[in-house]
Amino acid sequence: MPPEPRTADDCFARLEADPAGATSYFYGRLFAAEPHLRALFPPAMGRQHDRFFQALARIVRSPDDPAGLAAHLCRLGRGHRKYGVRPEHYEAVGAALTATLRVFAADCWTPAAEAAWTAAYTRAAEAMIGAAERDAAQSPPWWAAEVTAHDRRAPDLAVLTLRPERPLPFAAGQHVSVQTARWPRMWRPYSIANAPRPDGTLRLHVRARPGGWVSGALVRATAPGDTVLLGPAEGEMTLDPDPGRDLLLIGGGTGLAPMKALAEQAAGSGRDVRLLVAARTADHLYDLPDLRRLEAASARLRVVPVLSRSAGPGALTGHVQDVLPGLLDCVRDHTAYVAGPAPLVRAAAAALRRLGVPAPRVHHDLPACGGGAVTSPPAPAGTPSSARPPDRTTRSPVPRP
Repeated sequence: MPPEPRTADDCFARLEADPAGATSYFYGRLFAAEPHLRALFPPAMGRQHDRFFQALARIVRSPDDPAGLAAHLCRLGRGHRKYGVRPEHYEAVGAALTATLRVFAADCWTPAAEAAWTAAYTRAAEAMIGAAERDAAQSPPWWAAEVTAHDRRAPDLAVLTLRPERPLPFAAGQHVSVQTARWPRMWRPYSIANAPRPDGTLRLHVRARPGGWVSGALVRATAPGDTVLLGPAEGEMTLDPDPGRDLLLIGGGTGLAPMKALAEQAAGSGRDVRLLVAARTADHLYDLPDLRRLEAASARLRVVPVLSRSAGPGALTGHVQDVLPGLLDCVRDHTAYVAGPAPLVRAAAAALRRLGVPAPRVHHDLPACGGGAVTSPPAPAGTPSSARPPDRTTRSPVPRP
């Protein structure tokens, strides 16, 4: 069981009162005790406090959801393999965590609190180690993939086609983490923009973010013939198996990628599929020719551009939440998926609920919106690609290693 809630919350609150100080102390203790562990981390450590506090919060504040916590820890254990994390590293992290709590929560740190924290961390570490060992029996920690095509759709946006050296299993709607040779140890998650194909290739839609090291390298400094590393596919925003419900897919920005993958998978399923592509102007519809080809190949798929700042041929004008009421007669009978910038996802999810779509059938990648399945790893929450800040580091929910 996790530590007693009151004791754990009191100790954790002391860390939250000085997150920068607690994080600096934690990593200082960790690297002083085990200097070789610094090589597992990216050069920029500016966002490490996010991982640090998300990890502790999940352990402290999940006493009523042990199954959810266990599944979360197993995903993390599998994901940590690509960083080179080994079982002995967890002991070093636990010692640094205890030292940090002892200093920053001194006024409520008791032998009982230390024992509870130690037991909780030990259980979490054992769950992650066990998941990593099971995963190692069947999958590599990462896949090398050749860039077979690099299509620059805009100055800040490219569509990459990748061919992994060995089959990389995934489902439409999932994402993979990417590392480039230019920035070792930096992993950035991107949604896969296609359903599984016989040739095993994957497509990624990448927009270069201001200050984004990985995204900038992928858009501006990557060419066919280059090699990138891919982490295992993750994410739960996969296709609803209920064949009796039609689909409403809403994608904005590079959030179009997972929606396109879902549309491709559903195209031959016998379900009607409506794909709304949200953009500011027609110039931002960077993938429209490909979408029209996909539409032409499936009689039951309809692609509808929605432009918020201009009109365009065959496009609706307005914001997604404004055009939804007049778009479908029975939207409440659909299963909906939404991906893209956070304001779009929140507004669309709220509009769908107002129109009578039950929350469990509104799938998106922002946990704060409520609703159905969300992507992993999360970020705030691990969201791939479309709703993230500059990608100086990959925000994993736990401190590495």
